[in-house]
Amino acid sequence: MISRTPVAAAASLGVCALVLCGAGTANAAADDDKAMVSVFHAVPGLNVDVYANGDELIPDFEPGTLTDPQPLPAGSYDLKVFEAGADPKGEPAIQKTVEVPAGADATVVAHLNADGAPQLDAYVNDTSEVAAGQARLTVRHVAAAPAVDVRAGGTPVFKDLVNPKEDTATVDAGTVSADVVLAGTDDVAIGPADLALKEGTSNIVYAWGSADDKNLALKVQTLTGMHSSPSGVNAGSTNDTDAWLAYAAGAGLLGPRRRADRPPCGVPRPCVTPGRSRGSGGVSRQR
Repeated sequence: MISRTPVAAAASLGVCALVLCGAGTANAAADDDKAMVSVFHAVPGLNVDVYANGDELIPDFEPGTLTDPQPLPAGSYDLKVFEAGADPKGEPAIQKTVEVPAGADATVVAHLNADGAPQLDAYVNDTSEVAAGQARLTVRHVAAAPAVDVRAGGTPVFKDLVNPKEDTATVDAGTVSADVVLAGTDDVAIGPADLALKEGTSNIVYAWGSADDKNLALKVQTLTGMHSSPSGVNAGSTNDTDAWLAYAAGAGLLGPRRRADRPPCGVPRPCVTPGRSRGSGGVSRQR
């Protein structure tokens, strides 16, 4: 059984302003002044260096890489993305300010817009509880491609999804065969791929890449703990997590600039960053 929960990214996720409003999806069990934040590099063919508040955050970030979620303090981060090895004093390929409220579980995505230009968007991940025997499925369109339909077992579940919006449904746990087709057609753009939707998980599928360059792909981010009181701790572990935390602490990123003049969405405050999980195409999962 499928229960639909459509979401307009620009309205409820603050995609345009990149202010992450976590009301309704904030993790009640999270620290009062922390958030869980991941970063996904979805710009094909370009390794990049990511800077936050002037300090190098993620060096030589490869396309298709989704970092592990990390708990970070609330605050405002000036993010700049440069081609790997470029002078950070030069013009960045992408630049945005991201403010994350405390208690949120968020993913920041560097990707292509519908016209193929790089941009930075931020999403709050829904970590609310799901009923027994069910899982949450979210699809985010972050590809340089027209509107698409997303099908499960050949049946459209999400229709007319456009970049950079998302849509969400609660589904029965189990394995589904999913593909992405051009909206209103049977022309397959990505897939099919088997998605293992385990009970009590939130599964976020990113359609990314470029239709013109024929490198469209899927990336799957899996969050656990929704079958009971949400923990807000995303599944997924890599050997780079501790190294990343040490690097972030050394760069001063664990003490971000705060903006006391504008409390985000009436929620306490949290912030941005990762450990990493590599993968460059097809379907990969962060567990």
